Amino acid sequence: MKRIVIVAAMEREISNFVAGWPSRTIQGKRPLKIYEKHNVAVVCGGIGSRAARRAADEGYKEFDGEVSLFVSTGIAGALVPELNVGDVLQPAEIVDEADSLTIHSAAGKGKLVSSGAVASREIKQILARRFAAEAVDMEAYAVADVAQLYHVPFLAIKAISDEFDFPMPPLGRFVSEEGQFQTASFMAYILIRPWLWRRVLSLGRNSQKASLALTKPLTDVVSRYSPAQESSSSQYNR
Repeated sequence: MKRIVIVAAMEREISNFVAGWPSRTIQGKRPLKIYEKHNVAVVCGGIGSRAARRAADEGYKEFDGEVSLFVSTGIAGALVPELNVGDVLQPAEIVDEADSLTIHSAAGKGKLVSSGAVASREIKQILARRFAAEAVDMEAYAVADVAQLYHVPFLAIKAISDEFDFPMPPLGRFVSEEGQFQTASFMAYILIRPWLWRRVLSLGRNSQKASLALTKPLTDVVSRYSPAQESSSSQYNR
């Protein structure tokens, strides 16, 4: 049976979608959490392109290449003022910030830029001018590149967690080389900087709203791309 492999950076991004699903760990240099139900596998790979590429590749190999679709999902930042927290986009084009290479998805509209770092408000303005894109993430291009390598269709489904003018706290410095967010170090940093507290709390609420917003579009995509006998969308959220 072919699988739909969905790659997310962090578990909290897809926690609503996979609620109640059985999970296991793919062993390797760095263990990967994987949720499975019917013909769908959700792999939590970590933050950034390196982690996302590894997660997509390991997901493909875990099922011996029997993958019918790759999906990159999770949160993203808005590059246009029209996008609000919780808005979901399915871009037609994924652009790599580093070299401007573009990969087209199997369906969608608009453009998403994959950046090498967490995009601050100032960086968002630069990316918006340079690429005329609607949103920015850190993982979609890497997953799309793996999908292209293995000749598997690809989609990206992203929900906005930070709007165009949102002043991002310095999250990037707390992401390890393996793509893991160092929560304890970040909290220690924030604790003595009370002027950041409201911003961090706001981002947390926004990220939770974005995560919740991903549930229906992911369920719809799974239903649309699953075999006819497994196409009931409700079965993935029971």
